Amino acid sequence: MEVYRSREFTTEHGNSLPTLLTGGDAAAGTLLAVTDGLRHQRIRAILTRAFSPRVLAAVQEGVRRTADELVAAAVAKGEADFVRDVAANIPLGAVFDLLGVARGDRQYLLGLVSRAGRSRHADAPPEDSWTAESEILLYFADLARTRRGGDGDDVVSLLANCRVDGEPLSDAELMADCYGLLTGGDETGRHAISGGLLALIGNPEQWDALRSGALDLRVAADEVLRWTVPSLHGGRTATADVEVNGRPIRAGEIVSAWIASANRDGDVFPDADRFDLTRTPNRHLAFASGAHHCLGHVLARAGIEAVLDSLRRMVSGVRQTAPETWIHSSILHGMNTLPVTLEADPAGLPP
Repeated sequence: MEVYRSREFTTEHGNSLPTLLTGGDAAAGTLLAVTDGLRHQRIRAILTRAFSPRVLAAVQEGVRRTADELVAAAVAKGEADFVRDVAANIPLGAVFDLLGVARGDRQYLLGLVSRAGRSRHADAPPEDSWTAESEILLYFADLARTRRGGDGDDVVSLLANCRVDGEPLSDAELMADCYGLLTGGDETGRHAISGGLLALIGNPEQWDALRSGALDLRVAADEVLRWTVPSLHGGRTATADVEVNGRPIRAGEIVSAWIASANRDGDVFPDADRFDLTRTPNRHLAFASGAHHCLGHVLARAGIEAVLDSLRRMVSGVRQTAPETWIHSSILHGMNTLPVTLEADPAGLPP
């Protein structure tokens, strides 16, 4: 928490070890996640306008409807890959709504996001994802051009028509922020949703508690986030000599704040290695903290809550049919596949 909240640590050289240890992030000062100071505050304030109560209510209703449709389809399918068939489709739909992406473009962008994520496999050359990432960036540059001069309240319109320090955002800055929201919103929610189901399979007493209908879904979603740790760490660079918990750190040194460790801190979480959907309080760091607290935390929670609700109403039991496979990353924690059979609860399925 001290590292996240202190002004003596910056993201402006990068916010993950792979970039910090190889010369820094090329998007520093352009992408919101690796920008600090007044510019970060001003752009974040603009983006926050897209998360109005009216917009969020509509997005959350869409998330609930999508979760029901996907879980019902997975039940009907018999054996399903919960990552591909359910978890991967929920967060992106919400982010597309915020960005104002047309329905006809969504399948195209879903394919690009999937291609961009193939570098999460251990044997995948990084070149496999570069073209897809470039196409995503160019898509948002083109979309922004069509929305300049308009009065839309979607994220692309807000960024295309705003001014920071009297100047419009550059194409590079606009593309980077749209891409950051797209990938960040996708990955946290997707990995938490699929990891949550795996935790339920491994803890049948928690599945029974969920099925009972007595759980507070917001409390349960926070435990899923604490337990699954979709983002493993946050990288920072010290801007001055500082001491953290008795450890001296020199200006310019790289620091990694390991969320995977913090979320199991026994001084903060009693019985920290137990998955407990009733855990409260739950001061997990899945969304970081301080100036870079995740903008999309409401959407991520909404997706998790919606899937938990769909499962408890529509599914009587879950059986894993083959070993899961995990992504290859020091930044993210999640699965590529989770083969399962979802057993129907006829009382909860839609007609």
